[in-house]
Amino acid sequence: MFVLLIRQILRFFISSIWKRKHQKWWIEINTTIPLCIYYFGPFNSYHEARLQQPGYIEDLVKEKAINITVKIKKCQPTNLTIETI
Repeated sequence: MFVLLIRQILRFFISSIWKRKHQKWWIEINTTIPLCIYYFGPFNSYHEARLQQPGYIEDLVKEKAINITVKIKKCQPTNLTIETI
């Protein structure tokens, strides 16, 4: 029974690591006005996302977004724009 539990735990961790390794890079941009989270991507590398980042920020500034913060991370967003309340 204990061995079975250990195997299940190992499968879970290996699966999690594999999924994370194979995720694409995304740019996550948060703004306070409007109160939103935007995702731009996917990108094949951190460097590729970093090169594209200024264009997305410029577009949001033109739209009068305020308090823009940016993260580049591996993930798989289910929605590209999330209005937060």
